[in-house]
Order: sequence, then structure tokens, then C-alpha cells
Amino acid sequence: MLLAVVSAVAVSAGAVWVAGPALAAGPTATFVKTSDWGSGWEGKYTVTNGGASALSSWSVAFTLPSGSSVGSFWDADMTRSGQRFTFRNRSWNGSLAPGASVSFGFIATGSGSPADCTLNGAACGGGTPPTTPPPTTPPPTTPPPTTPPPTTPPPTTPPPNSGLPKRALIGYLHSSFANGSGYVRMADVPASWDIINLAFGEPTSVTSGDIRFQLCPVAECPNVETEAQFIAAIRAKQQQGKKVLISIGGQNGQVQLTTTAARDRFVSSVAAIIDRYGLDGLDIDFEGHSLSLNTGDTDFKNPTTPVIVNLISAVRSLKQRYGSRFILTMAPETFFVQLGYQYYGSGPWGGQDPRAGAYLPVIHALRNDITVLHVQDYNSGPIMGLDNQYHTMGGALFHIAMTDMLLAGFPVAGNTNNVFPPLREDQVAFGTPSSTSAGNGYTTPAAVQQAVTCLVRGTNCAGYTPRSGTNPNFRGLMTWSINWDRFYGWEFQNSHRPFLNGLS
Repeated sequence: MLLAVVSAVAVSAGAVWVAGPALAAGPTATFVKTSDWGSGWEGKYTVTNGGASALSSWSVAFTLPSGSSVGSFWDADMTRSGQRFTFRNRSWNGSLAPGASVSFGFIATGSGSPADCTLNGAACGGGTPPTTPPPTTPPPTTPPPTTPPPTTPPPTTPPPNSGLPKRALIGYLHSSFANGSGYVRMADVPASWDIINLAFGEPTSVTSGDIRFQLCPVAECPNVETEAQFIAAIRAKQQQGKKVLISIGGQNGQVQLTTTAARDRFVSSVAAIIDRYGLDGLDIDFEGHSLSLNTGDTDFKNPTTPVIVNLISAVRSLKQRYGSRFILTMAPETFFVQLGYQYYGSGPWGGQDPRAGAYLPVIHALRNDITVLHVQDYNSGPIMGLDNQYHTMGGALFHIAMTDMLLAGFPVAGNTNNVFPPLREDQVAFGTPSSTSAGNGYTTPAAVQQAVTCLVRGTNCAGYTPRSGTNPNFRGLMTWSINWDRFYGWEFQNSHRPFLNGLS
């Protein structure tokens, strides 16, 4: 899932090239500064397979001078040891055929440039820079506001009778794959879970809109139940008041509704899954490159990009088809939501990552239809909160700051005249890995509960002042995943179900 591209983006104008040695045979990694504004810069490495055989994975490591650091990054995973930074491929961009290339980027603070670069343990090699380097003038930017955004909620329809408890525990169930944690039958999911998201419905191709779902193959999941047993177990859960949804997307299920034909196929194919299994609704878990904004699409309230407009239309059609009790949840990454406080799409001057903030128009258009929005507060780089400080995943403060943005609203791309309005308290939860194996950014149960207590009561907030005040109707917690929680002895469920039940 939810093992995603998350982190930041920066404006890009001129580029500063850093010369490498002459092009060598075999795999190479070439670096370029795509922007430099004095106190920081944006860098990009391009890994090229110049050898005769395919690469199955890549790892680029380099050293930055003292005083420099990497904050945000994308299209790779990063680890750090002192001033040595190592970037490894994601699951979807590690294989490189001869002659193929792939890039990843990052934002660095301080001056200096990468040194002692290695690719898979060998010298990076690389090409030569252009004879005339691009200009290095930093682009104009709009600084983040120094005053908090308005906190008055916009008019919204009252919350529908969703049938959920006041505090919900939401989890993803690996129904179509095992993912190393083992298969959990629907009948064996404990009663603690209020929403069970079936992972995943995936498209037949990226742009087809044709979504398919099937139970995990016996070869991968020897203990998988029959489809009849699966459906019977779903009915039993529903009789207990639980909601079972089909989750579309995930890490590998890239969905781009580029045409109205793909939109219509999405509606019909998702409806077929819901009808076949008798499900309660839909979870949108679009990751990676599923959502991005076309150049010039700068107003989240009036999007024009086809993949955005068609997704909104498709979800509205499904909502209309199934009525007011249709459950709609979303699990975007921080890159697509909270990063919109600083950057939105490719920006007014171009050069930014067009995925920045790309979920905002979808959330805004469907704000009266969303049952729960649970942003993935993991697999994320540092993200700026409403206090204009960068916050790092893995502790209570990250969950507090990221969730406060949804409950208070925030100016998009720093524009105080263009504010993303707050969501209702009952629509907001946050997501965290159930265990250390489930994703980067695992947070201890004590820290998770500190964050929830702060958001609900306004106390023990780790030095942060919530702009949203107190939120007594805050909905609850999401985790990836139920399977991983079982693998680790149900730590997430056993810690947080009683806590949520006891939270007034």
C-alpha cells in the first residue's frame, strides 16, 4: 500500500550542473542541480543502464558536506548514516533494461554538492554537463503565510448516518495477496475493526479504468477461503455493524482516468465488484503517478485536469447509484495533500512536481460525500505544518501537525486568498503503520494515543498549538494493515481499540 512516493517538491527554474567523469560503460548515475537558491537546492540523479544486461535494482549513495542535509525526496527510498545518504529504487522503478534510465530527486539544505557517489557499490560514472550551463537564478516563490489560516468551517451538509461508531478503527486486509505477512481470512478478522478495506482492486492497464478484484491465489495463500465463504464472512461482519469496502489502487495499482470512456468503465467495473461481494462502499487509495495536475491547473476549487475531473465524476456516479449510506474513504499520501500548503501542481512558473497537492481538488469536490479521510502519515519526507516548521514522521507531533491541517484548513501554495476549507471532525482520521514491517514511520502506541488526545482534547500536544482547537468528534485511526497487525500479535488493535472506546 501505502508504500508510496512521499515527500516534497520544489520550484525549479535554472539548473546547476555538477560535472562527473567521462561517460563509462555499464550502469551510471548522473547528478544535476535543477535549482539552487543559496540556502538550499534541488537535486536529481539519473540512473542509466549502459551495460549489456538488465538491472534488477539500484542503489545510489553519496556524501554531503557538514551542514547540509536532505529533507524531501521522491521516486526512491532514502536512508542516512551521518553525512552519507543512500537512495534505493522503489518497487516499480528498479528494473532497467539495457539503455533504459530512471530518475529520482530530493531537496537539500545548505551549500555544497554530493561527493563520493557510488551506484550499486561502484563509481557512479556519468556524463558530461552541457557546454553552456543553465542560469542559476532562483524562481520567485510565495513564502508560507506567517498567520494561521481561518478556522471557521464552510457550510457543509450534516454527516450522514454512516452506521459507524463515534471512534472508528480502520484497517486494510490483504485479500488479493499475502505481502509477507500471511493471509487472514475474512472470518478471522477480529471484531475490533469497524471498516475493513479489501486490498486491492487494480486496473487491467493504467488508463483502462477497468478495475478487477480477485482473492489471493492458492499458490500464494494456501489458507485462502472460497469465494462463497468470503462472501458469507462479509455478510457476518455487516450483521455485526462492520463496513467492508473495496480499496482501489495501492502501491502497484496505478489508475489514470484520462478519458470519459475510462471514467465510465471505472464506474461500471467498480460497481460490479461492489455488487458481486455486497460491499458497503469504496476506498480511494491512488498512489504514485495516478493523480497529477496539468500545467496551468492552479485552482483546486475548479480543476481542469482530466484524471482529476473524471475521478470526481466517477465517484459521484457511484455515490448516486448506491445512495446516502454508501461509505467513501480515502487514503492519500502527505505528498498529495499537506504538501499543498507549500506547493500545488507544477506551480505558477512550472518546474514543480505536478503531483504536489493533487488530491486537494478531489477531496474538496467530494467533501460532502467523504465518510472518512485518513491520510497516510508514513512513507513521508518532512512536511511543513501550519506552524511553518517541518515535521518528521514517526512521532506524535507529525500526526498532530498533519491532521490539524485538515481540521483547520490551510492556504494552498501559501496563498491566503485561496484557502482549502477544513473538513468536519467526524470525517478525519489518520493512518499509521501497524508495525515496523508495515511501512516507514511506525509510531509507538503511546505516541499515537498522545496525538489523538491532543487533537480531541487539546492537551499534551508536544509543544504544538492546534489551530483547529479541540475536536471531540475526531473519527479515529487507520492502519496498514490488519495482516501485519496479526503478524505482530495484534499490537495495534489491542492498544487502540480500548483507548478509542474510552476516549470521551
